[in-house]
Amino acid sequence: MAGDWSEFEVEAVITDYFAMLLKELRGEEYNKTAHRHALAKLLDDRSDGSVEFKHQNISAVLIGLGLPYVEGYKPRRNYQQLLADAVRARLVNNREIEPAVAATVDSDAEPVDFGDILHRLAQPPAPSSVEGQRHAETSPTKLVVRASINYLEREARNRSLGRMGEDFALAFEKARLVAAGCIRLARQIEHVSVTQGDGLGFDILSFEPGGEDRLIEVKTTGFGKETPFFVSRNELSVSESKDVAYHPYGVFTYRRNPRLFMLNGALSSVCRLSPTQDVAHVHLGQPKDATA
Repeated sequence: MAGDWSEFEVEAVITDYFAMLLKELRGEEYNKTAHRHALAKLLDDRSDGSVEFKHQNISAVLIGLGLPYVEGYKPRRNYQQLLADAVRARLVNNREIEPAVAATVDSDAEPVDFGDILHRLAQPPAPSSVEGQRHAETSPTKLVVRASINYLEREARNRSLGRMGEDFALAFEKARLVAAGCIRLARQIEHVSVTQGDGLGFDILSFEPGGEDRLIEVKTTGFGKETPFFVSRNELSVSESKDVAYHPYGVFTYRRNPRLFMLNGALSSVCRLSPTQDVAHVHLGQPKDATA
């Protein structure tokens, strides 16, 4: 039975992961199965599940560093110290990843063809294990990017990407109400961040089929569904005061295949918040209206 991963195996899996990440950032096609089979030849009889778990650990380390992860490898945070140190060291010596990330997060977002937009609704990120989350929060590992750049926060300040995400959510809302037979309400939807400014704590005023307000705050990323988002103190306060009327929408993989998930309720009840960075991860518990 295979034991702890050796330093050689850790370096091999990081090399494989970074190769996939770089291709993803550049918009190049690749095959995860082919990567996994090639990697298996370098490892000590590791199962597919073990390799996938290690890839997911790397995703968690990268998110902790403010970097994107390979889509499909959901972050799992109960990783070895050896792995975290090796990822950090690799980033110091890698001259391709950070420039590719920077080019992606800084580029203007373009309008896309949504097609049948109602079919682009996804489930919210599945809660991670409580054990894994607790390990991450109490881990002594200090994850600091050498240039002190949080690229996920930098992407959140990309105004063109944010606007495209809001337009996507706006189109979705109109289609949702029309499909429910509420054409009059669909016509009354207001893009308040445009018409009234961005100080209201939400972006779109929409409605429930019964006419009640639905206040939508849109968070957009070009990366995967588990990418954390950033919230302002005003958004947090408004979400607390409005609660059941407040709906955070997460638009993800916008540049490749835009989709969104919906949450409902105060940000503190549906997300795990980092008070020092205003970073929001989907809450460990089930969010309200998770299947809406």
